[in-house]
Amino acid sequence: MQAGLREELLAALRLQIDWGVDEALDAAPLDRFAAPAPPREQAAAPLPIPAVTTPALPAIATPAAIATGRAAEADSLEALRAAIADTDSPLRDTATNLVFADGVADSGLMLVGEAPGADEDRLGRPFVGVSGQLLDRMMASIGLERSKNFYLTNILPWRPPGNRTPTDGEIALFLPFLLRHIALVRPRHILLLGGTPAKSLLRAKDGITRLRGRWHSLPMEQGAIPALPTLHPAYLLRSPAAKREAWADLVLLRRTLDGEAAAG
Repeated sequence: MQAGLREELLAALRLQIDWGVDEALDAAPLDRFAAPAPPREQAAAPLPIPAVTTPALPAIATPAAIATGRAAEADSLEALRAAIADTDSPLRDTATNLVFADGVADSGLMLVGEAPGADEDRLGRPFVGVSGQLLDRMMASIGLERSKNFYLTNILPWRPPGNRTPTDGEIALFLPFLLRHIALVRPRHILLLGGTPAKSLLRAKDGITRLRGRWHSLPMEQGAIPALPTLHPAYLLRSPAAKREAWADLVLLRRTLDGEAAAG
C-alpha cells in the first residue's frame, strides 16, 4: 500500500474516532429481527404437520329413541304400562292419573283416540266423559259393547293441560308405546277416532274428512292391520250434523266384521 494512501486512511479513521464512531456499518441496512438463514446446503426440509384426530362424540339418545327401546322391551301389557309410567314427560307432571286402556284386549277390535280429558285423567280410564258416553252409544247402535266387544286406548297416556291438542314432540315420544300396544293386543281391526291418531299411525297428510269412510292398511311387524278412520266423538258433540258421516263409518265397520265372521 502506498504511503500517501495509508496516511489518508489513518487520518480518516482518526477523524471518525474523534467524532465518536464506535462501530462500522455495512453499505446496506441490516434487519436484526430476521432469523438467520441456514446455509443452503444445510437447509432442512419442513417437518410434517401431525394429523389431529378428533375423538368421536358419543351418540346422544333422544327421548323418542329411549321410548322406542323401552317399548320394545315390554313383553306384556303390564310391562308396557310400567314402561310408560317410568318415561319422563312434562305431561306426567301436570296430570293426575296415567290413562292406559279399557275394554277387552282380546276382542279383536281396538279403538285408538287422541288423549285423555279431565274425566279420564280423574278416573284413569279412557273415554269415560261426555264424549266417551257418546262413543258407547254409537258402538251400541251397531251391537258392540265396551265390556265385551272392543278395547280402547289413546296416543297419549297423560292429559295435556287444558285438553289442548298434542304436540308433534309428545306424539313422537309416545307413538312407540302405542305401536307396541297394538303389537301386544294383536287386533284384527282398528278404529281410529279423530285426525290425530289417523294421521299419526297412517303417516298421512290428509285430514280426517279425507281419510274417513274407507279402510286403510296399517303396516305392522306381524302383518298389516285394517284401520278405519272416523270422526272423534268430541267433534260430533260440537258438530252434530257430522253424525251422519260417523254413522256411515260405523255401518262400514259392522259390515266388515259381519262379512269376516260369515267367511270364517
